[in-house]
Amino acid sequence: MKKMKKMMALLLIAIMGIYALTACGKEDKPKETVKETDDKSTTGDKKEEEKPKPTEEAKKDTIKALLPPVSGTYQDNFEKWEKEFNELYPNLTLEIEAASWEDMTSKLDVQVQAGSPPDIAFVGSGGVPKYLDTELLIDISKYATPDMLADFDELVLNYFKNGDGIYGMPAYAEVHGIGGNREMLEAAGIDWKRIQKEGWTYEEFREAIKAGTVKEGDKTRYGFVFACSGVTAKDYLGIFVKSAGMPSPFTKDLKYAYTSQNFLKLLEAMRTLIDDGSMPKELSSIDAGKRWNMFLTGQTMITGKGLSTFERSAAMNNAKLEANDGSAVEGSIKAEYIILPVPTFFGNELVTSGAVDGYIAFRGVEEPTEEHLQNVAKAMYFLASGEIAATTCSELMINPVAESARAAAANIPVPENKIVENSEAQAILMGKIAEARPDITPELGAKEQRIMDEVVGPKFQALLAGEATPQEMYDAVKAAAIDAFGADGIVVD
Repeated sequence: MKKMKKMMALLLIAIMGIYALTACGKEDKPKETVKETDDKSTTGDKKEEEKPKPTEEAKKDTIKALLPPVSGTYQDNFEKWEKEFNELYPNLTLEIEAASWEDMTSKLDVQVQAGSPPDIAFVGSGGVPKYLDTELLIDISKYATPDMLADFDELVLNYFKNGDGIYGMPAYAEVHGIGGNREMLEAAGIDWKRIQKEGWTYEEFREAIKAGTVKEGDKTRYGFVFACSGVTAKDYLGIFVKSAGMPSPFTKDLKYAYTSQNFLKLLEAMRTLIDDGSMPKELSSIDAGKRWNMFLTGQTMITGKGLSTFERSAAMNNAKLEANDGSAVEGSIKAEYIILPVPTFFGNELVTSGAVDGYIAFRGVEEPTEEHLQNVAKAMYFLASGEIAATTCSELMINPVAESARAAAANIPVPENKIVENSEAQAILMGKIAEARPDITPELGAKEQRIMDEVVGPKFQALLAGEATPQEMYDAVKAAAIDAFGADGIVVD
């Protein structure tokens, strides 16, 4: 039965990998990070007392990693990190393969399905249940030293917990939200300083973006634009659903939450923003790069998905405009980026969407040795801690989540938001990130992921394109949920 379960899990990954490959293949690469001309990424000296050097008898071993462009210069440093890791552990070789964000998931899924995944991969913590169900994911707490795990902030490390196991090491914790053009917000009479501190309701948000929608001849400056091309549509739904009374796809008693009437009402509200002209009708075709271009060229007042580093990105483009630098975005205008919370729905509290991403480890079809798994833990910690983590977080303009990284950050200039209110707003939003849910079993997590990939994602795309109504999407999701979890395993209200 265990072998049969494993085969079924691998089949599920194959199906999901094919879907992801189809969805991602059509999407332009998002241009959300700004690559710095200064290469500040230095791994430096790790605390060697915490990582004893191998003895002469230590066996040679190779650890393979598959990593996306986590920050602007992240992939530029792969060769340097490989060299530094080998200097730290002369008997170990770290081989890093680069992957784009677009093909990271599909490539990893294909490798997992084939039974030959990399030793280490970079994923969002939400992917843990899916891969755990394949029985190839490694409980790293069995192979990492206690000092390694104690280096990470416990609340953040919890995102990689499931049951009693720990299945990853976090690289960072970031808030995904929205952000606006300061001049346009103020021209529309929006008190953004109050909103940063107190938040706003859907009704307030809707009136604000209607006020920020301006038509001039055959051109429209929209009140709100979110990247929704392909898989990015899931971000839009995933970020907004948390403040509609559904901070997780499962309630605390492990019932599937998206069959709640609040989910239907949320879909209706999101469709209304398109129908009343506050968002473009072609929203489903706007990718991450285009939505940021629309913000910089003044085609939208508010944009999403929003990140703290976008203030810096906008400021850098402003500097290029002032210097008449031809590398500024064509047709762009000066814009100050203001961090904003997502609106709350139906009287619920604000719950922010946290991106807790990091490194997970796999075993292949052939069982690895205990020594190899210990070496994998060393490589994971090498990437997730110290100066590598500090430099990555510096480029992303977020605080490190490991004590060793915070110590290393003292020697790395960290860019700060020039707008003081943005730093304060980011701190508020970080304090409202949805809590980790290690109680969601691998079986439930895998079923939820399948519904997301096969039903929620495609139906939401159809909803945004006007090809499905909110009721039709809700009915399809509910039917899939009953099939997966049974009538007693879903929310009925």
